[in-house]
Amino acid sequence: MLTLNCNGDGPKAPELTGGIIHLMTTVKVIEIENEQATRGLGETLGLLLRGGEVIELVGDVGAGKTTFVKGLALGLSIDEDVQSPSFTISRVYEARDDLELAHYDFYRLNDAGIMANELTETTQDPQMITVIEWADIVEGVLPENRIRITFTAPTETTRTLTIDGDEALLEKL
Repeated sequence: MLTLNCNGDGPKAPELTGGIIHLMTTVKVIEIENEQATRGLGETLGLLLRGGEVIELVGDVGAGKTTFVKGLALGLSIDEDVQSPSFTISRVYEARDDLELAHYDFYRLNDAGIMANELTETTQDPQMITVIEWADIVEGVLPENRIRITFTAPTETTRTLTIDGDEALLEKL
């Protein structure tokens, strides 16, 4: 049986009852006033991650995705300077608690090729936190239980983040 749960906090994804999978997600919308707040929200999420999470970042160029990842890195106790992997396609950073952060940017790819294989392996590693920008090209290999953050820019400095993901995790943001 498939049920759709909704409450005042926003829609929840379908929950399969009587079956094997019980995936509960929720949607949270957060208004961000400036770049520092974007980085701060990323840091808060980084503090909550335990490994094995996959985060898809959606938004136009300049929407704040890399700024968010820099904050995420702070929450994961990464000391390195986090840079956009637009030209290198991927970057991996050592994080706290023997975790690693893999940051992918597929903006310049027309075909995922072997990157789809690498991404499949990375997203299955319980010690890896995987962040993907411009994920349309690898949509077929992304796990259903990922966190999806959509960035929109109502003004030059403010951002609206729509976060779709694990209900328990989003309640802490």
